[in-house]
Amino acid sequence: MGYVVPKQFLLLAGKPLLMHTLIRFREAISELQLIVVLPFDHIETWQRLCSEHRFSIPHQMVAGGRERFFSVRNGLEKITAAGWVAVHDGVRPLVSAKLIQMAFEAAARDGSAIPVITPTESLRQITGNGSHSVNRTEHRLVQTPQVFDAQRLAEAYRQPFRTDFTDDATVWEAANNKVRLIEGELNNIKITRPFDLLLAEQYLHYESEES
Repeated sequence: MGYVVPKQFLLLAGKPLLMHTLIRFREAISELQLIVVLPFDHIETWQRLCSEHRFSIPHQMVAGGRERFFSVRNGLEKITAAGWVAVHDGVRPLVSAKLIQMAFEAAARDGSAIPVITPTESLRQITGNGSHSVNRTEHRLVQTPQVFDAQRLAEAYRQPFRTDFTDDATVWEAANNKVRLIEGELNNIKITRPFDLLLAEQYLHYESEES
């Protein structure tokens, strides 16, 4: 992002990105147990921001690990009850209540739920000899929240770490579980560049005018 402030703490419509994300989940399913995983060095900053913004949505704090894999595993260790768990990128603050609810419903029916969208641009695969085009209709862009049976996901995360574990679905699949895809949302963007933040501001403005 090019900012000194960690991107999950960047302001979006006057509040840190992460607060918007937690609000979306609380509005979608009020009884959810929310667990926030952050680098240990960022926890004190987050607590200060919650105080400054009078952020009162209950959530549990967990220190993350050196890779996403270990951060998710640390979060899963705090889940004691059976049920369904959604793992979500904190910097996807525009996820809709509808998608969250649909993901939980699909996972309860099919065992897992991974939101995806179809690429709209041409794709090329880089090879040792250059590149070649690939059929975009055979590929999907993966989003979160990814929802799974909590106990089975915790078991999957007992595997040794691998560098090809890029999300929870890859960990789940490596433990011989089936990945079930559902339709994601174009607006469910991950804030990774300054332009994404501008786009999110415009989307929230549009949402407020529509409501």
